[in-house]
Amino acid sequence: MTFIIRDFDAARDEAAALSFIDGSQLYEVPLEPNRRVDATVARDHFTFMTDRLAQTGGRIFMAERDGRTVGWAVMSFENNPVFVTDAERPHGYIAELFVEEGSRGLGVGRALIAACEDETLRRGLRQVKIGVLVANRRSADIYQKAGYAPYSMELRKYL
Repeated sequence: MTFIIRDFDAARDEAAALSFIDGSQLYEVPLEPNRRVDATVARDHFTFMTDRLAQTGGRIFMAERDGRTVGWAVMSFENNPVFVTDAERPHGYIAELFVEEGSRGLGVGRALIAACEDETLRRGLRQVKIGVLVANRRSADIYQKAGYAPYSMELRKYL
């Protein structure tokens, strides 16, 4: 079973993209109950993301296995705040990464991450960030095996 990584094609891939957003939400809701799983979350988030990508020059990569789309990575290009040195300010940011359950463990996610890293280097940047829920140990372990290390941590308190 082989797979390929290719660019997003809106006409061909929008339905898959919406299903990946729904899949992410369903995967994360047991870990973080604030995740929306209603009928419009995928469309709402897809619209938000495509607007953000247009603003930041971002890119979407699709993973295809045996002619079927099985995963994606969505990346934007961001800037750290001004208190960070100029050289460290611009970076790639992997905003979404999802692989369907039946294609996990085959290297699809790692290939999607590599595509994002390659695009970041192509643009002359030297760092990529990715976010992960603290409770999502499975994904955090995968990211750390891909060379990512903790950088910052947000804390939350419900009042």
